[in-house]
Amino acid sequence: MLQTQTSVTVGAGPLTIADVVAVARHDARVELDPAALDGVAASRAIVEALADDTEPHYGISTGFGALATTFIPADRRAQLQASLVRSHAAGSGPEVEREVVRALMLLRLSTLMTGRTGARPETVETYAALLNAGITPIVHEYGSLGCSGDLAPLAHCALAAMGEGTVRVDGELVDAADALAAAGIRPVVLAEKEGLALINGTDGMLGMLTLAIHDLNGLLTDADIAAAMSVEALLGTDAVFADDLQRLRPQAGQAISAANLRALLAASPLVASHKGPQCTRVQDAYSLRCSPQVHGAARDTVAHAELVAGRELASAVDNPVLTLDGRVESNGNFHGAPVAYVLDFLAIVAADVASMSERRTDRFLDPARNQGLPPFLAHEVGVDSGLMIAQYTAAGIVSELKRLAAPASVDSIPSSAMQEDHVSMGWAAARKLRRAVDGLARVIAIEVMTAARGADLRAPLQPGPATGAVIAALRETVPGPGPDRHLAPEIEAAYALVTSGALRAAARLP
Repeated sequence: MLQTQTSVTVGAGPLTIADVVAVARHDARVELDPAALDGVAASRAIVEALADDTEPHYGISTGFGALATTFIPADRRAQLQASLVRSHAAGSGPEVEREVVRALMLLRLSTLMTGRTGARPETVETYAALLNAGITPIVHEYGSLGCSGDLAPLAHCALAAMGEGTVRVDGELVDAADALAAAGIRPVVLAEKEGLALINGTDGMLGMLTLAIHDLNGLLTDADIAAAMSVEALLGTDAVFADDLQRLRPQAGQAISAANLRALLAASPLVASHKGPQCTRVQDAYSLRCSPQVHGAARDTVAHAELVAGRELASAVDNPVLTLDGRVESNGNFHGAPVAYVLDFLAIVAADVASMSERRTDRFLDPARNQGLPPFLAHEVGVDSGLMIAQYTAAGIVSELKRLAAPASVDSIPSSAMQEDHVSMGWAAARKLRRAVDGLARVIAIEVMTAARGADLRAPLQPGPATGAVIAALRETVPGPGPDRHLAPEIEAAYALVTSGALRAAARLP
């Protein structure tokens, strides 16, 4: 789908999911609200006053974590902040995706702009400059336990702002100091409290949650499209999707999915062809008949995750934090449990919706259940394998998604000399959810391919206008029935149509 949002203004108020997607995925320019910057400067003045206080204040004139009682002299505090970032930039493993890093940086910037962290305006402006210059710090797969924030991932970003470490620019690995110099950005020399302000947040897991919510909202409509195509080409009934039946169980998501199915199957010659007394089947299989119930429950779970994400986007997560009346207080808001739970819920959603989709795909290939279609939808039975192995691929993905649905948030491992004795594992929950969302899109794409071939094999009977438009869009890159051919490129083409929103556009569904 075309991206129209070209800039995002970051102020003291919350960003939206659309804002995060625009900056993270589509390189929208970041603008800083001048009034919010004034608030940042005002809160910084409070920190500087406390820095001159003879009484120790956590993170300003003391060490961190288990070293919170250690007083740090004024002439060593800049070193303290730099040492914090350098020591916490301890990630390991593969690089995480560029869009994840950009989402993480944008959300940390948003918290800095609330004026609750005590960061200086010039530090805030540096983060915006890095995003606008397309400088992406290298962040690694492992390093966050999801408590005290996504410490290692955020520290790698702070390190880049200091002109240290490695970044990517236009896909190329570059020394951070060189990248900043080329972009005309002065490296930050961190002052009191700023190291904490840059690393003590749940921005990594929240960034991945916002991207997943955006993607799942589209994929659940794609799942409705795939289900409608399967109902139609398997000669199922649309009667079970009637509005009055759905109202007997007033679940909000179910109503949306059922309405989509009714719209997709409206005026379908294929559906009409077997209505009346000549049809002897009493009920369709659950994977057809109950699709609004499963897809609807998934929609409701995503809606709950969106509620939690909205609250998090409105949060100022740091420790210590500056209160509205000017106090500097320690707190536990950096714990990632609220985000970790919904990340795990969504992994369950992805696994279950994909599982139902794969079951519909499988029905097409079995002559005992596909209502007169050739085995495996093969062109020449016995010579061709048709879509047999495409279903294997879907089944393998679904099996993986079931493993990924095991929750990360029920795990905890103590750290920091038992100071951090319960952690959320939200980063791990987010990482596996990204894999699950991708797998769901691939399983739906295989069902769409399969259902489209099934519909084509029903000729001269025709699909309805909406599903017919989807099949026409698919046929621009994926050919119809015929002798066996290399299927992997066709699966990738169908996957691209799903993830781009092209199928939803063809069906005229949001």
